[in-house]
Amino acid sequence: MGELNDFRLATGGEKPELRDVVTKDLHEDEILVSMGPQHPATHGVLRVVLKLSGETIVDAYPDIGYLHRGVEKIAEGWTYPQFIPMTDRLDYVAAMGNELTYVLGVERLMGLEVPPRAAYIRVIMAELQRVASHLVWLGAFGTDMGALTMFLYCFREREKVIDLFELATGARLTYSYMRIGGVRNDLPDGFVEKTRAFIKLMRQRLKEYDDLFTGNRIFEARTKGVGPLTAEQAIALSATGPTLRGSGVPYDVRRTDPYLIYDKLQFEVPVGKNGDTYDRYICRMQEIRESLKLVEQCLDALPEGEVMAKVPKVIKPPAGEVYALTEAPRGALGVYIVSNGTANPYRLHWRAPTFANLQIIPDTTRGFKIADAVAIMGSIDVVLGEVDR
Repeated sequence: MGELNDFRLATGGEKPELRDVVTKDLHEDEILVSMGPQHPATHGVLRVVLKLSGETIVDAYPDIGYLHRGVEKIAEGWTYPQFIPMTDRLDYVAAMGNELTYVLGVERLMGLEVPPRAAYIRVIMAELQRVASHLVWLGAFGTDMGALTMFLYCFREREKVIDLFELATGARLTYSYMRIGGVRNDLPDGFVEKTRAFIKLMRQRLKEYDDLFTGNRIFEARTKGVGPLTAEQAIALSATGPTLRGSGVPYDVRRTDPYLIYDKLQFEVPVGKNGDTYDRYICRMQEIRESLKLVEQCLDALPEGEVMAKVPKVIKPPAGEVYALTEAPRGALGVYIVSNGTANPYRLHWRAPTFANLQIIPDTTRGFKIADAVAIMGSIDVVLGEVDR
């Protein structure tokens, strides 16, 4: 009865299947503590039940489902174009990438090819979104560990990216810019010049970030050797993105299964060596630099022409199924669509990278302290909107 009461204090008394797991083999010197779903360091409504011996983590149990919205079921009642705004609200920190994945899937169902200019614009938007997303991650990561200055630095630069998005789309968070067949509108006057100015500024600001964190003895003590994940573990747990690449696995969908024009562009895939929290940090820092290079290449080679292909007024892809996969800021983002030939998807499923990446929490936190759990979970870059979809 004591074990059950401990669980109820930690969990509110719900989810008996989780109770059976976390109370199994609970020793008398161990306690259960619920971290979240209101804890700011869980980055949303994520709850992690920690089994503790003193301040040492014996085990950790991620518990999701507090934000569930039924997005995949909603798609069945909406037409293909109507669903585009809903994709923005999954990973709302990287909305452009969600839109891109979805429209690529529908286009493959239809056998539709977008105009070259639209393909270049899509890459520009996707890579700018990657920069903005990593800035949100880095700022929040710094705040988790008490470095408020990094948060202020990152949001200062992110605002520049959001200004560019607002110039092109009229929105600052959820854009509805990608269209089945291209993009909603061409780049406005001044966009290219302002983007080049941002790239120049961002490269200067990255030096400030390095001065603040990279090589900082306190930061290194909080991250080096903390939360290591081997390549074998990362692959077995289906981790992707910087979470996987930090463990030394050079898997990037843009390189292994190129889409749009990525096979025409030059970029490196940053990888880590030790798979710890520090390596995941370094990978994302390098990815920002690589994204700036990609945007610059697209601006240099941006062709003239239309930004929308010829598409029917009512989009009814032929019956069939498709799986589209892209490299989102958090990892491999996929959408599986089944069409029955009508104007609505028969079935839609979202492969969210954060959902799979959350599986590394138990393996990376065991044996570390509660304070380390904050750094480890921060290094995963969690967005619960795409988990509880």
